[in-house]
Amino acid sequence: MAFLSDTLSRVKPSPTIAVTTKAAELKAAGKDVIGLGAGEPDFDTPQNIKDAAKAAIDAGKTKYTAVDGIPELKKAICAKFKRDNNLDYTPAQVTVGTGGKQVLYNALVATLNPGDEVVIPAPYWVSYPDMVLLAGGEPVIAEATAETAYKLTPEALDAAITPKTKWLIFNSPSNPTGAGYTWDELKALTDVLMRHPHVWVMSDDMYEHLVYDDFSFCTPAQVEPALYDRTLTVNGVSKAYAMTGWRIGYAAGPVEIIKAMGKIQSQSTSNPCSVSQWAAVEALTGPQDYIATNNALFQRRRDLVVEMLNAAEGVECPVPEGAFYVYPSIAGCIGKTSAGGTLIADDEAFATALLEEKGVAVVFGAAFGTSPCFRVSYATSDAALKEACTRIQDFCAGLR
Repeated sequence: MAFLSDTLSRVKPSPTIAVTTKAAELKAAGKDVIGLGAGEPDFDTPQNIKDAAKAAIDAGKTKYTAVDGIPELKKAICAKFKRDNNLDYTPAQVTVGTGGKQVLYNALVATLNPGDEVVIPAPYWVSYPDMVLLAGGEPVIAEATAETAYKLTPEALDAAITPKTKWLIFNSPSNPTGAGYTWDELKALTDVLMRHPHVWVMSDDMYEHLVYDDFSFCTPAQVEPALYDRTLTVNGVSKAYAMTGWRIGYAAGPVEIIKAMGKIQSQSTSNPCSVSQWAAVEALTGPQDYIATNNALFQRRRDLVVEMLNAAEGVECPVPEGAFYVYPSIAGCIGKTSAGGTLIADDEAFATALLEEKGVAVVFGAAFGTSPCFRVSYATSDAALKEACTRIQDFCAGLR
């Protein structure tokens, strides 16, 4: 349609949202579908956070706020960065947006010129490349393979950087793989960045608190203090605090970029929801003990899913360090035909046949830039996960 902008042709709709929508439609039509596509905890928002939101409503805190966040929330975010990451920021270095996605997008729109490149390790969260394209930049994909546990190597990072590179988008623990970088692994990457002073780091730490076993989270500006003035550290309350629908994300970085991001936001959405901001203050400053409780449940689910998927024919599933996803390879399934007669030519065909024949919704690996794989979100009940994995085993056993 000639009326629509050329920019629109550069991007595609979010595949994860598409999978979740398709599963919901099939359920509504009476089909027995288990959805493993959505990236949100199945836990309810903690009661103290809900109470803070109710108190804010009763106190009349329902008006416009400062464009990029109330002072109380910015102060809480500064305290969080000091407490959890040993990073010192002032409120002037903090911005609050309508979810982490808006914060990332604001930063890209505020900084990218046509032809600017952004290095994105693959597998990547589906929205990174498209946000770069919408902002007028060019995504440059740096491959991370199963052989390196889906973690970017210093060599691959160095090879992806050119004189046109403006940003590296870094995500640990990762969506979709759950891979988390140790201090030494991250230091090896920051050493590369120190040799390229024109490259900035956009660190998406959204899954910071969702880590398992003895894994210890770290973030680039913490590992290499010399990168502090070239790093935008992005986070939010969605995942750790089960607040996906509240839509609060935030970032800290140099004042100049924070001001630029606020300028973008002032002409797009203006302030995030006032009530959600007050709820986020309580999330960051209130009790944190339920994070460990939830993580114990997530870890048990992770172990269940990894064990059951590795028992499926043609599937290899690594053990992730964090988040609530697994990212198994289905190299052993490609080229076979399903019991329903579908040729499994690629991971999209696998995911489509799995949904149609067994009623299990997963996201195919090509959406995340690495094939042949699929992503499972284990942020759902143990019973649903057991049944879904049993169906996946049956599906794979029927391939010929």
